[in-house]
Amino acid sequence: MTKSLLAELADLIKIWGRELGFQQIGITDCQLEEDGERLQAWIDAGYSADMEWMSAHGEKRWRPGLLEEGTVRVISARLDYLPPDTQPIKVLKDSSKAYISRYSTGRDYHKLIRKRLANLTKKIDAFCAEHGIESKGRAFTDSAPVMERALARKAGLGWIGKNCLLINSKAGSFFFLGEIYTNLPLPVDEGDFADECGDCVACLRVCPTDAFIGPRTLDAGRCISYLTIENKGPIPEEFREPIGNRVFGCDDCQTICPWNKFAKPTAEQDFHPRHGLDNGELLALFNWSEEEFLRKTEGSPIRRIGYERWQRNLAVALGNGEPIDAVLDTLEQARPTATPLVLEHIDWALARLRGGRKRKRKIKRAPK
Repeated sequence: MTKSLLAELADLIKIWGRELGFQQIGITDCQLEEDGERLQAWIDAGYSADMEWMSAHGEKRWRPGLLEEGTVRVISARLDYLPPDTQPIKVLKDSSKAYISRYSTGRDYHKLIRKRLANLTKKIDAFCAEHGIESKGRAFTDSAPVMERALARKAGLGWIGKNCLLINSKAGSFFFLGEIYTNLPLPVDEGDFADECGDCVACLRVCPTDAFIGPRTLDAGRCISYLTIENKGPIPEEFREPIGNRVFGCDDCQTICPWNKFAKPTAEQDFHPRHGLDNGELLALFNWSEEEFLRKTEGSPIRRIGYERWQRNLAVALGNGEPIDAVLDTLEQARPTATPLVLEHIDWALARLRGGRKRKRKIKRAPK
């Protein structure tokens, strides 16, 4: 394939990507050695908690050709997900409400993005077939050992902020990423975005559990997203109060980021809230039966934690709320049938609501 034909295809990929609903497409090479070294140092320092899958695939994470043979380029795509009018701050300040990370109040993004990337791959294959070129591509979205943020940074989609998230100066950080690994030596995009975090440390200071060791270094074991989603066991007591009413994930380090004033509400109906999950009452959600939980989280990222961890998280949030009779009665009535994991958190909540609570405080390490 000639350089001019490759350049034509690269331009077409970006046009097709926009037609498929992506906000931005970039192309990069596969040189991720420095990113891989930083990842390995982070894992070696113990900051990945018990997420063994972070190290399970070794160098495949930063050497795309080991994951998908023949890969020489990565097509990186960005898709906005911020639902409109969900008033995150208002929900966080209301202790009777459940705060759910805004990426998960609608349908699961995996299938939607993967399908669109598969369609983009088909368009690439058709172009190549028309010109007698062998094309091989594979789509990913948070579904394999892929260094998504590093690839997106190299492809010009943004910079990695102090909160460890990819930030785009025109779109903030409320977006999903997806990739296509390809054997085509397409022209690469130069990273357009310099690091524009400057002296700002708002994201580091706002973290309720002080999970950031420093800029761009997160201790996953202290992160509320880890504690409420990835963590399969009890939530350590030191983090239960700071979790507040966050029952699935946390957006604090995004919500406070000044660049998110440029975040645009998504037009994707699949990402709009379902079953009132953007503004749900804690007590009502805790009273869901397992059948109701499964029905109302069908097609949602929330379902992956299961009913037991859902109730665990809600029990903690109820314990951080007001000691009203309806809450005390509901928690007490749930004790006889609760699993040992849920019971531990119910008992903590009851003790706290009945007078065992301490002065509200935020966990802090040494100043950053």
